[in-house]
Amino acid sequence: MVDQRRSGGAGAAGRDGQGGPEHFLVVFPGYHRPWANWIAQRLEFHGRRVTLQRWDPPREVPLEESLGDLLMSTGRVLLVLNDWFFELGPRAAGEWNDVLRGYVADNADRFAAVNLTNRQLPPATAVLEPVSLWSTGEEEAEERLLGRLGIDYRRTTGRQPPASGSRFPNTPPEVWGEVPRRNRRFTGRDDILTELQERLTEAERGNSACTLLGMSGIGKTQIAAEYAHRFSTDYDVIWWVNSDDRNIQRDRFGELSVELGLRSGNEPGERIRAVRDALRRGEPYSRWLVIFDGWDDTDGAGVLLPHGPGHTIVTSRNRGWGEHTDVLDVPSFDRAESTGYLMRRAPHVTSAQADEVAAEFGDVPLSLVQAASLLGETRMEVPEYLRMVREGRLSTVEEPAGDGFPHSSLTSWSILINRLRRTQPQAVEVLSLCASFAPGRIPLGLARAYPQADLPEELRWMSTDLTAWTRALDTLVTYSVLTRESRGPVNTEMGPHQESVHMHRLVHDMVSRLTSDENRETYRKAVRTLLAEADPGNPLDSRQWPQYAELLPHLEPSGALSSSNARVQAAVLNCLQYCRRSGEFTAGTRLAEKIRNHWTVFMDPLAPNMLDLTTQQSNLLRSAGRFREGYELDSAMMQRLRAAEPRNELGELSINGNLASGLRRLGRYQEALELQRQVLADEERLLGENELTSLNARHNLGVGLRLLGRYREAYELDLETLSRRQNALRTRHITTLNSGNAVAHGLRLLGQYRDSVARQEPVVRLHVQVLGPLHPQTLAARTHLALARRREGGFQQDIGPLMDSLMEQLEQVHGRTHYSTLSFINDYGNFQREHGDLAKAKDLIAEAEAGYRALLGPAHPVATGMLANTGLVMQAAGDRSEAMSMFESALAGLTATLGADHPWVLGCALNASGGRNFNGRVADAADLSRDTLRRSRRVLGDEHPLTLSCQTALAADLRALREHEEAEKVEADALLTLTRTLGAQHPHTLSARQRTRPYWDFEAYLG
Repeated sequence: MVDQRRSGGAGAAGRDGQGGPEHFLVVFPGYHRPWANWIAQRLEFHGRRVTLQRWDPPREVPLEESLGDLLMSTGRVLLVLNDWFFELGPRAAGEWNDVLRGYVADNADRFAAVNLTNRQLPPATAVLEPVSLWSTGEEEAEERLLGRLGIDYRRTTGRQPPASGSRFPNTPPEVWGEVPRRNRRFTGRDDILTELQERLTEAERGNSACTLLGMSGIGKTQIAAEYAHRFSTDYDVIWWVNSDDRNIQRDRFGELSVELGLRSGNEPGERIRAVRDALRRGEPYSRWLVIFDGWDDTDGAGVLLPHGPGHTIVTSRNRGWGEHTDVLDVPSFDRAESTGYLMRRAPHVTSAQADEVAAEFGDVPLSLVQAASLLGETRMEVPEYLRMVREGRLSTVEEPAGDGFPHSSLTSWSILINRLRRTQPQAVEVLSLCASFAPGRIPLGLARAYPQADLPEELRWMSTDLTAWTRALDTLVTYSVLTRESRGPVNTEMGPHQESVHMHRLVHDMVSRLTSDENRETYRKAVRTLLAEADPGNPLDSRQWPQYAELLPHLEPSGALSSSNARVQAAVLNCLQYCRRSGEFTAGTRLAEKIRNHWTVFMDPLAPNMLDLTTQQSNLLRSAGRFREGYELDSAMMQRLRAAEPRNELGELSINGNLASGLRRLGRYQEALELQRQVLADEERLLGENELTSLNARHNLGVGLRLLGRYREAYELDLETLSRRQNALRTRHITTLNSGNAVAHGLRLLGQYRDSVARQEPVVRLHVQVLGPLHPQTLAARTHLALARRREGGFQQDIGPLMDSLMEQLEQVHGRTHYSTLSFINDYGNFQREHGDLAKAKDLIAEAEAGYRALLGPAHPVATGMLANTGLVMQAAGDRSEAMSMFESALAGLTATLGADHPWVLGCALNASGGRNFNGRVADAADLSRDTLRRSRRVLGDEHPLTLSCQTALAADLRALREHEEAEKVEADALLTLTRTLGAQHPHTLSARQRTRPYWDFEAYLG
């Protein structure tokens, strides 16, 4: 491959034969592209013309002929050398020395070289007089380069490379995040790497993402890592995200916020939003590269995949990534790459033998890496090795490895493991321990971090003998079984106790099969013991969430889910609690179901841990919007509790609290309230008035009262709960903050909009300080504040950007179909309708209505209330007949489920009276308006905004009936009260003065 880069100034000191500026052909192995780019940049800056040529001559072509081809270029040939350069091909021993002494020496005036290594090169390399750039600074390297080429460095005034130029290769990016160590044996793949770079750089700005697609073991990760190293000088930020596990993926991506110096809390969703926003803006760095390795599930693409001026690489087996990114298929090695790798790794292997081994393993890179490491380390003869592989006599495993992987690989791995059993048994013990973790990133340092762990006697050496531990790990790395990683902060030296390793999924699969013996349970027990020791013990503390995310994938492979050990079970329940508190509802519900399947086999269904599991599982189901399933789970547990002897009052109390929550979500508000009163009484009787659970029960009673429209009672109860929580738990406790939300919400529902804003603003500030801006509870607090400001009379330019931002963040944290997001979609639609974007309002309201019907069923009060907002959109669009139909349906439905006096029903009645008026049914409208006003005064009071809207509507209906005297009196009284309570410039007051028909929009609230 030749890159044509022909530029240069008129002041060049030397000229080629054509009279132009002096020309250099810079020849480099792909491995050293960063150096070649930098050299070309410096030469061009000094007025020379440069052509870059990546060079990997086929070994079948005589070396003298390949070098002769280089001399067909005009000017001089600059070779970028290191020990790797002389392994290209590879060549037979002595071939390079012969050619250097002969052909190169005869053309010494045409060749020059720089040396990038301190390792020994072929002795005859001296003919090239290479200048060493190894371990030099940038200015020194440039001076040496120019001196070797006879270019006077002193003639220039300042260096000043172009702003878009490549960085000096010895200068690392500003941020370098856990990219795997560079594989010095990386072979070939130059064409794929070049195409990957072209696709990323030529993509449309802001959407430069490419997926490396291929089967397991094909080398996707190695290609991505080599790309990061090879093109590192083109980026200021390179961040590697292991994506085998969603929780680890989210935490790892969010950790970039710290490296970018962003202000964000500990909650993963908050950090992710901050990182994506910074990458999108290109601040503080626009040249960034993010690599998601092993991301097979595309569901989270919309939440994590960054956009902006930088580049994104995904490695995956899932072709569905074609919907989100460009896709580059990764094939097996071509035969030259296979044989070249084998011969470099195992120099005693001949070309013909390498070809035979490559054919045996189908040119699959992972298989060849293992075969080459075994042959290279043991110097086993190839015929003997192939005979053992083909006979399969060392492997008792008959199942295919799957995913297109050669079956012969199992035998090859069996050969390696049997050899290690003889020569390095401790390495096999470490390998067996790794096989009891999940594949991917393994926190192996736990074995040294917790020497107090009750490990089996035969494994205790891992925590006490550092020398043996290091030797065993080095052996496994040498044989390409594991790669080393770091669990600690970026650019921080970690100790052995913090060490992590990475085991490829297929390697894990094969090792698990081949080490399956009577000791397997010993290793699994050791792993789950270590996981229990590593449990931070406080899943409510968001600072501990990254550690829980690392433990979570290993619970099932280690057998922790089926353990009868109390400490292991406690760790499992804490991981489950972490899922709920961190917002990982889907992962949590899956984990809870797996735990239940295991525990049901051996655990009493009424055991304390099973009760705890049920409580957490039903909470997770409700948090995920699976309300019916959560309620049924709690109901089944309550039936068991009531049938048991002796009675478990605390167990019944816990489940009753869950059942009350379930009833509220199912729209059975009166039943929920009655049960919640009983729960509160029982909590205070059994545990005391100011215990955490008693205060939670008191708060939930306020939620139940609000759902029934009993706003004044709810508000007074919330005030009392807030005071008690402040005294018992202090101001910054998460539940105290939630009480602050409830009080401000209550003020808004009571129509005291200014007081609501005044209350909510400091509550939001505290939420952000304590929980971070993207914690689910903080998002709820910020939503309440936006709605309070809207009701207070905020103008579009004030509220619009706030609501835009909230919409994006809610979708990011919860997803588009979560009930919290649906609620805001509805509110956002109402806002858009008010401010003139009717088309957008129509789409949003339709989306929210459809979402709630799918989630709750059409008869649920919230789904029914959505009809009111649909009617308002239709009315604004001029479809008055259909609008009235929607209003009447909402009124009838909510009256049937909530009764005629519920505020939601009163609001629907206000809209229905307007619909009747607009459709010529004025008398019916007046009758409904009069009745609604009477009810609203009794339920909400004379000064509530909804009451005053009903009064204004009645005045309009009376005026239409030509009852002007009464209409004037009713209207004047309403205007006077609106001016006094909301202010003369409030939208409600202005609309009433302009005689614009009032309406009521529905705020979806599930409690």
